[in-house]
Amino acid sequence: MTRGHRALVDAVAAALIAVGVFVAFGHSFLNYDSFYSLVWGSDLLAGREPQYDVSVAPTPHPLAIAVGAVLSPLGDSAEDALLAIVLLSLGAIGVGLFRLGKELYAWPVGLLAAAIFLTRVPVLNFGIRGYVDLPTIALIVWAAVLEARRPRSGPPVLALLALAGLLRPEAWLFAAAYWLWMAPACNWEVRLRLASLAAVAPILWSLSDLLVTGDPLWSLRGTTNLAAELGRQTGLGAAVEILPLRLGEIMRLPELIAAVLGLAAGMVWLRRQTLLPAAVAVLNGIAFVVFAIVELPLLGRYLLLAGAMLAVFAAVAALGWLAPGVPEATRRSWRVAGILLLAAFAVFTPAQAARVDDLRDDIAQRDQIQADLHDLVRGPEAATALRRCGTLFVPNHRPVPSLAYWTDSRPRDIVSAQLERPTSDGLYLAPATSRVERLSILDPRDPKRLDAEVPDGYRLSARNRSWLLYAGCRSV
Repeated sequence: MTRGHRALVDAVAAALIAVGVFVAFGHSFLNYDSFYSLVWGSDLLAGREPQYDVSVAPTPHPLAIAVGAVLSPLGDSAEDALLAIVLLSLGAIGVGLFRLGKELYAWPVGLLAAAIFLTRVPVLNFGIRGYVDLPTIALIVWAAVLEARRPRSGPPVLALLALAGLLRPEAWLFAAAYWLWMAPACNWEVRLRLASLAAVAPILWSLSDLLVTGDPLWSLRGTTNLAAELGRQTGLGAAVEILPLRLGEIMRLPELIAAVLGLAAGMVWLRRQTLLPAAVAVLNGIAFVVFAIVELPLLGRYLLLAGAMLAVFAAVAALGWLAPGVPEATRRSWRVAGILLLAAFAVFTPAQAARVDDLRDDIAQRDQIQADLHDLVRGPEAATALRRCGTLFVPNHRPVPSLAYWTDSRPRDIVSAQLERPTSDGLYLAPATSRVERLSILDPRDPKRLDAEVPDGYRLSARNRSWLLYAGCRSV
């Protein structure tokens, strides 16, 4: 197969996986962080300064914001386009794991690794909600594929890591480690060129922060402050406790045990091949620890890349005996153990399927609620109220970026009623039912000083099954 033919096959396979995930769920919606990328991207396109400093704003990711700027002329369709990109990234991860397993071990190992990773509930959850972590993982996995095909590939690998580093800062560590791996085989001229490529992402990120806020370390300071504001677990002690717990949540116990066995077997009998995915997993763990040290939040999605490598190791445990180079005596014993592991995977498949079903139901409900919010603010009654009344107050921070994008407002003009009491001439958005209220919370520790409730003197202006819009101004 030629390189172009193989690339086409991989692209089609990634697209088919993306379509399959979307069809299986039937619903998807853009998460809070990614909506801010659209808002800030549209600000850039309109010549406005993005408001990074609004309350509970997420970390600004330069490449995501650039993509948001490109997509924002599509209007509401930009949401679907961004979701499609993330779902394609999910498909690209699956194809990348297949290629990585094939290059290092045997094609059944890659196929099983992809199947394990793509059926993990956290992976599907973050994919169907459009998190930028998935494109980051896709870029790093494919960087590993290029390295597996041709060790010390150099610029192509660093180019993918540079793109990943404009979405997630842990990719900077991968670029630095890869430069150290490349340096002994290069002269100083090549080392400097590679170093400049490895430094592109942190430099551009810092420059982006500097241009918008005047502080080149805004993202670090803002994320640290937000973690403290939301009371999220940080610190080295917390990382030691959280890291294995989060990996277990991603993989589940049977596959996690298999991953440990597969890593051990790979290091004994297939050491050269196993060093690459092991290095990726270890670097992801080191990045997680660094986040803990600098007081950044320790979220499970920051370990999805390590989860992808654990899926490879779990597949090695079950099917690694198919790889060339395994001693024949070992191959026979490994085959028996692998068949038993495959049987164990099959036994636990119904439980995993039930968890995916629960996720599908949850996503469907949340998608309905977000779609109802869009329909409400796009309706004629709400449009009139939004045009004539003052500040829009919301029950918590979650709807801020979506409302800002849909109503062409600035995030600072939409205020949480848990932090500021509504003015007499404003608008107040309220959930219509307790179920909507429960499913529309950004974070259980969302900053709260006041009880969000309909102010006295406000009257109902627009409503649907999920949301109620009250107005305090008399001109409606």
